[in-house]
Amino acid sequence: MPGTSGNGAVTRSTLRQQIAEALRDEVLAGRLQPGQEFTVKEIAEQYGVSATPVREALVDLSAQGLLDADQHRGFHVHEYSVADYRGILEARSLVIAGMFQALDSNHRGYHNPTDARFAAGLAGVRRRGEEAQRAAAAGDLTVLIGYDLRFWKELGNLFGNPYLADFLHRLRVQSWVCAVQHLRRVTDLRGHLWSCHTELVDALARRDTTEARAIVAAYNADSLALIERLAAG
Repeated sequence: MPGTSGNGAVTRSTLRQQIAEALRDEVLAGRLQPGQEFTVKEIAEQYGVSATPVREALVDLSAQGLLDADQHRGFHVHEYSVADYRGILEARSLVIAGMFQALDSNHRGYHNPTDARFAAGLAGVRRRGEEAQRAAAAGDLTVLIGYDLRFWKELGNLFGNPYLADFLHRLRVQSWVCAVQHLRRVTDLRGHLWSCHTELVDALARRDTTEARAIVAAYNADSLALIERLAAG
């Protein structure tokens, strides 16, 4: 029956997404290391599901740049270099600059981020930022990554362009995947992790894009310097 096949498709699609998110979290937590190989069968057995949604999830993660497909061998976690990290930061900066431009522009087609909904949305984003800052101060990388991704995803959504918001989220996931392979080796991360989330929100609430850009630029410079130091040993 059509209804049955449709429900089956929805279930499989949801399972596919759940597996992709679970594997992404495994990579971000450092439990799946760069270069680590695995097969569709191994993942399917690990999660107790059929091969089809697993294969689809792995293909999705490959398209996002988190995994690489090995012909006839399966998949392995993508190994990012410091040069990759530098490039991701540059791309990330360009996307964020495009979003901030909406605060300075009244071009037709842009969502106007000066209305009450934008202010209300910033209040919610600020709460995510406060949680991220607490995690950063405590050196809790796993909690920080979770709140940081939510912070930027929700912030990006406020600017009314879902394509930019989605692209920024993918770049931020990639940058974290690249960074964690170095950060997980540090015993105490307190004082090393970015914690200016609320400062950024406050600058945007004031429509001070000059300050917002300066905060993001300093964040990128400090992050790159830290990863370069750790990579150099």
